[in-house]
Amino acid sequence: MRQGCISLGETQCHECHRTIAHSERFLAIDEEDGVEVANGKIVHYCVECALRKGYAEYKDEAKGEKVLTFFTKTGALTGTARL
Repeated sequence: MRQGCISLGETQCHECHRTIAHSERFLAIDEEDGVEVANGKIVHYCVECALRKGYAEYKDEAKGEKVLTFFTKTGALTGTARL
């Protein structure tokens, strides 16, 4: 399951291994062997790595704004986001 999160400054990206700064967004996702699964090991990706892996995208919203989403149409498993 994909979970859009906000860092407390103690999170590290699983892909690039950089520390995700305080209040920066990141993705927590269930994966096994680099593939998204319903129940697997939870890994964390910074926004840049999530975009590169296809787990995130920018969508055009009203008034010409671009909004970052971790819930893309392609590849996402269905489920509810945890609040």
